[in-house]
Amino acid sequence: MIEFLKVILNIITKKEVYGVVITLSISYFIYKTLTILFEEVINYGKVDYEKKKRKTITNLFKNVTKYLILIVAALAILSIYGVNVKGLIAGLGIAGTILGLALQDTFKDIINGINIIAENYFIVGDIITYNGFTGEVFEFGLKTTKLKNANGEIMVIANRNIMEVNNLSQKEQNVLYNISLPYEQPVETIEKIIEKNILPKFKEIENVNKDSVKYLGVNDLAESCVKYLISFSCKRDQQWQAKRDANKIVLVEFGKHNISIPYPQLEVHYEK
Repeated sequence: MIEFLKVILNIITKKEVYGVVITLSISYFIYKTLTILFEEVINYGKVDYEKKKRKTITNLFKNVTKYLILIVAALAILSIYGVNVKGLIAGLGIAGTILGLALQDTFKDIINGINIIAENYFIVGDIITYNGFTGEVFEFGLKTTKLKNANGEIMVIANRNIMEVNNLSQKEQNVLYNISLPYEQPVETIEKIIEKNILPKFKEIENVNKDSVKYLGVNDLAESCVKYLISFSCKRDQQWQAKRDANKIVLVEFGKHNISIPYPQLEVHYEK
């Protein structure tokens, strides 16, 4: 048993072992400390929206810091094992040039990722549309941006390809809400119900700015219905839930007046 412990002690006291352990421990400590301090400093005294914006920058900082520390730690470990690090660094200069040519797309991803932050294209948590795909930005990295839509589908986009997006997330999202109703109902009756019953209920919807709720008038004379337009604004990212709540209000209120929402109908004429 004593001999076994001596062997173990002899192994762990070698610089090739304890040096690697110490290097990795210090590297991890530096990484965690830097990222925590950066996150605390950049978010100090900021509101939730600003924190979400800075989360994108924080994630980018974490990625850059991680790679830099890994490179330094790898060089330090190689030095412990007697590798000529100075010569290696010189050789890395040549290899770096070759690697740079091979990784042009990667560098384009990184540069455009920085540009996305600088130009405020979007932040983590924003709802955006890219090439017809609408989803939430749930991850933003050095190389890629990941979107998740309402069905759980995920799109991964190389940052170099993001030149233009439609950002649906604003401090307040404007919503245009059409109510489709039958031609048989008098316009005056419908507008009276909208003004007295619908608009007050819309103002009670959670996250909706009650001062923004307005009836704009007859918006469209469609094939089988008349469309009445209401506008309102709500908190960013809440427009879908607000529309769902609005749908329920419309069904209930017009149901009280025995007015049904029309569906497409086909009228056929024939001669005897």
